[in-house]
Amino acid sequence: MVKLTVGIVFIFCLFAFLPISPSFPQESGMSHGPGMGMKKWRGEGQCWRASELNLSQEQRRGLDLLQQTYFREAQLIRLQLFTKRVELRELLVNPTIKLEPIRVKHLEIIELQSKQEEKAIEYLIKVRNLLSPDQLQNWCPEQEFPAFRKMTHGMGPMGPKRFGEE
Repeated sequence: MVKLTVGIVFIFCLFAFLPISPSFPQESGMSHGPGMGMKKWRGEGQCWRASELNLSQEQRRGLDLLQQTYFREAQLIRLQLFTKRVELRELLVNPTIKLEPIRVKHLEIIELQSKQEEKAIEYLIKVRNLLSPDQLQNWCPEQEFPAFRKMTHGMGPMGPKRFGEE
């Protein structure tokens, strides 16, 4: 148990001191520059990330604030998820642990995954509210997060992907 606690503290410290960046990671192999957006679901025209739209200064400031806030909140949830997964692994490999604590830990992970997805949807709704009707016509929310893009485009090789899985 002491080994597990020391490991969790180490992992927490590692993630706590990672630099916070307001930018979001992009998948390799996909172009996201102007004129390179994915086709809209309806099959018409280009679609863009919110940051690629013609935003006013006020909209840009609002988007930057939303991104920074979301990133901090999402980073905390990712850290909690990572910690719970490490704990689950320790329970699974310990032959003296009964099934109930394993199931409880799994439910805690599912709850955190749901919380992670909820935060992402809240972020997208706030971005949506920031955009004008014309901008909304050219916005592709699925481009804001690689995981959201995977979720909206159906099944992966191992079946349907849950939001937040990579």
